[in-house]
Amino acid sequence: MERWLCMVVVMVAIAGGGSSVGGENVTYDGRSLIIDGQQKLLFSGSIHYPRSTPEMWPSLIAKAKEGGVDVIQSYVFWNLHEPQPGQYDFNGRYNLVKFMKEIQTQGLYACLRIGPFIESEWTYGGFPFWLHDIPGIIYRSDNEPFKFYMQNFTTKIVNMMKSEGLYASQGGPIILSQIENEYQNIEAAFKEKGPAYVRWAAKMAVGLQTGVPWVMCKQRDAPDPVINTCNGMRCGETFEGPNSLNKPSMWTENWTSFYQVFGGEPYIRSAEDIAFHVALFIAKNGSYVNYYMYHGGTNFGRTGAAYVITSYYDQAPLDEYGLIRQPKWGHLKQLHAAIKFCSITLLQGVQTNFSLGPLQEAYVFQKDSGGCVAFLVNNNGREGVTVQFHNASFELLPKSISILPDCADVIFNSATVKTEHNERMTTSSHMFDSLEQWEEFKDVIPNILDTSIKSNTLLEHMNMTKDESDYLWYTFRFQQSSNCTKPLLHIESLGHVVHAFSNKTYLGSAHGSHDVKGFTFENSILLNNDMNNISILSVMVGLPDSGAYLESRFAGLTNVEIQCSEGITYNLTDHECGYQVGLLGEKLQIYNEQNLNNVDWSKTTFSTNQSLIWYKTTFDAPTGDDPVALNLSTMSKGEAWVNGQSIGRYWISFHTSKGTPSQALYHVPRSFLKPSGNLLVLFEEVGGDPLQISLDTISIRDVHLHEGPLSQ
Repeated sequence: MERWLCMVVVMVAIAGGGSSVGGENVTYDGRSLIIDGQQKLLFSGSIHYPRSTPEMWPSLIAKAKEGGVDVIQSYVFWNLHEPQPGQYDFNGRYNLVKFMKEIQTQGLYACLRIGPFIESEWTYGGFPFWLHDIPGIIYRSDNEPFKFYMQNFTTKIVNMMKSEGLYASQGGPIILSQIENEYQNIEAAFKEKGPAYVRWAAKMAVGLQTGVPWVMCKQRDAPDPVINTCNGMRCGETFEGPNSLNKPSMWTENWTSFYQVFGGEPYIRSAEDIAFHVALFIAKNGSYVNYYMYHGGTNFGRTGAAYVITSYYDQAPLDEYGLIRQPKWGHLKQLHAAIKFCSITLLQGVQTNFSLGPLQEAYVFQKDSGGCVAFLVNNNGREGVTVQFHNASFELLPKSISILPDCADVIFNSATVKTEHNERMTTSSHMFDSLEQWEEFKDVIPNILDTSIKSNTLLEHMNMTKDESDYLWYTFRFQQSSNCTKPLLHIESLGHVVHAFSNKTYLGSAHGSHDVKGFTFENSILLNNDMNNISILSVMVGLPDSGAYLESRFAGLTNVEIQCSEGITYNLTDHECGYQVGLLGEKLQIYNEQNLNNVDWSKTTFSTNQSLIWYKTTFDAPTGDDPVALNLSTMSKGEAWVNGQSIGRYWISFHTSKGTPSQALYHVPRSFLKPSGNLLVLFEEVGGDPLQISLDTISIRDVHLHEGPLSQ
């Protein structure tokens, strides 16, 4: 056994954990991708360029390579790159070419998932909202307006990659491209226009002549030559396989954790479970496994989808800050080394499968020249067993797979974790507890006379805001009646949050959740004897990112009533309503230093009952290189900016079932910071206390635990 371990270590040191790239032809057969005439067994990791920063990319890619990853996989984010029709942005975090070239510099391959629908817990699934206003458009269907814009953007990206020589056939790193994304989930909703769209999308993509294969994930009917691939946590158990004997078995999303929503707990997937299912997929002739995510990163600004927290897949092998999470990273590195050590036999040998017991089986690969590799599988999650294989006894731990590169010696067991665990530490660098250092600005609560848009019906939130803001004001006038006592304001919404005001007095708020789409607000309301102004702020926390007919979704208020104790109800839904998109502070961009003087700031009073308050202060950057985060645990709900760059939405007051915030730490990339005089601006919807927040640095330390089957 030790002999084999030493050989694995030597092999990894020589290979460097990655692959050389340059001037290679990429094809495939029924076993694997074929690069420059050689069959390849590849491990891939998803890292999304806009969810980190260009300054972080080299380190993230290097750590992935060191972990045994051969390929970096990323979506392309249409709404970032084409915010308006024909207007493109590929700067800063959006610099896709720079990201691809960094992958190439480090000797790795790339898989470019153009989509351009991506889902990805990204607002509107990556679609720019201007698509919504194209006449006659139906997204992701055999619909001419949609196909026109989809083809236009896909062609733009492909031509950009070609012009930079980034496809493998040109000497670049890109060995795979993806068109569409998990379309099979909604295909039936479009009836005959679903399969027709799949055929069109595949033909369109192949016609762009990238020189590398195209894939469609979760798409059984992917037309030749496009490869259908699997997404999920257990593709070794769930994947029906390629839809042609001439296509390889590929896993484009192996979920290392799961996305988290406000009000939800993090999903902890153990290193052992991931390793088990990767080994099983390889044992069943899989040849490409991508970890989604290998590094999740941060949903900066307003990019997260509905209710999705700012931190993305923090439980991945590289956490939100790019720090190595053990034992997940190290255990998978050892798995990759073990499999790569015997990859030639795995790719060229003949596979057989037979039972070793009631819940035990063996997958054996043998070459005519004598090579032999075995995967011994125990599917029993409760008990370990002893099995007989090749006239020898082997102890199999519960729910585990042992890898034998010579069909005799075990070099890896998925349930035996030899990597030391680590834990993340936070160290307070700066407290924002000085009252004198804070200033505030109270945003304006409009009434109907302040609004320029009027309607006698309730208008839909997303169509009004065009994703330019989370916020939409609905304003009404109401004449108090003498026969209405103990009036109650009743609001029904398909948005995410409402804040209600009567004559600029805050009445309260209500919100929905990721799993409950509609909600109701009810509260008593104080009314004057004359005309009353009722202002309701509807809030979205990200746009929906999936499902059929996304262009037809409704959000915002659906019913507004004043209910009297006498049983009388005054329905305001069909009365004149005035609308204002966004907040004054947003419109004036007072989170940017150059715009601070657009409003009058005052010394803060810090009443925790205040609503719609902007706070500002300055701070110096912590010394050292450790990642930085804002601890906003005493805030309520809003958004935070550092030097004009949004570090995302926060929603501390939405507690999990355990009574804690889903997220309290908010990543501030080092590249956002200056040595001193950094501007921090918070917009707080209601009730937060900035005096108790802190600036923290993040580090990791090893935790010494006993060797054996451990959970992360």
